[in-house]
Amino acid sequence: MPAFTTRPEILGTFGVVASTHWIASAVGMSILEKGGNAFDAAVATGFVLQVVEPHLVGPGGDMPALVYSRKKDRVEVICAQGPAPAGATIEHYRSEGLSMIPGDGLLATVIPGSFDGWMLMLRDYGTMGVREVLEPAIYYAEHGHPVLPRVTATIAGMAVFFQKEWPPSYETWLPGGSAPAPHSNVRNPVLAETWKRIVVEAEAKKGREAQIDAARDAFYRGFVAERIAAYLATAEVMDASGNRHKGVLTADDMANWSATVEAPQTFDYHGWTVAKTRPWGQGPVLLQSLSILAGIDVAAMDPDGPDFVHTVVEAMKLAYADREAYYGDPDFITVPIETLLSEPYAAERRRLIGETASLELRPGRVPGYEAQVDRTLAMLGATSKTGAVYEPTMAHLSEKRGDTVHIDVIDRHGNMVSVTPSGGWLQSSPTVPGLGFCLNSRAQMFWLAPDLPTSLAPGKRPRTTLTPSLALHEGRPTLSFGTPGGDQQDQWQLSFFLRHVHHGLDLQAAIDRPLFHTAHFPGSFHPRTSDPGSVMLESSFPAATLEELRRRGHRLTVTEPWTIGRLTAAERDPDGLLRAAATPRLMQAYAIGR
Repeated sequence: MPAFTTRPEILGTFGVVASTHWIASAVGMSILEKGGNAFDAAVATGFVLQVVEPHLVGPGGDMPALVYSRKKDRVEVICAQGPAPAGATIEHYRSEGLSMIPGDGLLATVIPGSFDGWMLMLRDYGTMGVREVLEPAIYYAEHGHPVLPRVTATIAGMAVFFQKEWPPSYETWLPGGSAPAPHSNVRNPVLAETWKRIVVEAEAKKGREAQIDAARDAFYRGFVAERIAAYLATAEVMDASGNRHKGVLTADDMANWSATVEAPQTFDYHGWTVAKTRPWGQGPVLLQSLSILAGIDVAAMDPDGPDFVHTVVEAMKLAYADREAYYGDPDFITVPIETLLSEPYAAERRRLIGETASLELRPGRVPGYEAQVDRTLAMLGATSKTGAVYEPTMAHLSEKRGDTVHIDVIDRHGNMVSVTPSGGWLQSSPTVPGLGFCLNSRAQMFWLAPDLPTSLAPGKRPRTTLTPSLALHEGRPTLSFGTPGGDQQDQWQLSFFLRHVHHGLDLQAAIDRPLFHTAHFPGSFHPRTSDPGSVMLESSFPAATLEELRRRGHRLTVTEPWTIGRLTAAERDPDGLLRAAATPRLMQAYAIGR
């Protein structure tokens, strides 16, 4: 009898969709049923997630996607990570009395990128028009959706602050003066009207591509940008610093930017080629972890045993230390990524994995970068504090942690999408009047110290934690996977991938296994804390595993079962059979297909 899983691995040949909300997955499948391809489905799913998970993602956020187009026959990255505005200089932020960029408010905002990224995906890879992909989101914004308990808890936790400091958000989320009850029907009519107007302005043009470009213009050079600019011209709002600040984003910033397509960063591992973003995002840490583990017999380890957890955690500590020292926007700095992924370098790093847990942050030493590493470590020593580590958060106000969302889609043609949209969650900044959404807070990932890979600079992309994955097996596009979770994304993805590749677990079984992560390194989100030697694990690990990890010096925090990670995945077999799976954790992610 096959081993028990929380739900079946979805099998079919027509198409599969997995996302972090059941309604969004159903919408994506409906698009496939209407004749749309994987890209059409992903776009519609993404816009619906903005409505049903507004505490995790919004229209003002950002979006990296890994895509495989059967027509183009190559894997590409759609980079919709907006850069810092022209006025976002270290000098300006320092003049505001800041030593660290707040985790919320208007100074934390970069150019909102996701809308352009979705429209670029639709135009260049999809088949449908603006109306078809926006109509489901319009429906749920206008007619309502059963609001998640976590959304209502977030709104309730923010209520007093919204009323006092961010009145537009209070009007949006507490229209009757109180937070909505869990599973009650919640609407966002203002957002619905924004999308309706986008559709009208798009359809004033003839032809699918012209209409999509008109939608992009309406957002970045039309009424959306105008309303954002008008609001920012006078708004001065409270943020995590404890003071009120004006933003620096302008209409010109939005008008002069657009999403781009680029080649992925890849690494070959045991017959697989794993594709990630380039080091403007944290994605290559998964590749570096694989390069370290490539010289270790992971297959011989019990996937729930202490050797597996210890080895994977120690490899990740080394990879994330390199993230701090080397990663940043390659348009602004040189990242020695080929060296970081090379076998000689991996061998050096591999030798650092000992029998006991390391309590140090140990970036490698690449020749020519010694001064940069020293500056980074000195800055972290002076700035980054130890303590509780949060995912994207408004913990200073409500203790309600944010997160993000993820989508995987494969259609019958073999097109594949892995996308992790985020940002612009309702806790980020005030709702922009007349639009129904707020701006992002991704600028908090910059440092206000000069000459570092992630130093703030106008036009520079923040080092995002958003990190979808797409993998080829023996050269054939095969696997799409990802998860919300900030700094934890590549950690949960790594253990999933290793268990799938080395231990033969199917997608659902690999997702169901107990999960773990470390906060050993500085977090990417305000207040940028670290917790050296920490490992958080689900209590579903065997007691012997927990005992042995403690003996090896790991500082364990043991959580309830089914509380860590929100993985989804989709896979295409050589014969065209499609598979999909979604985590049971939080009881909302869903995979669907036929």
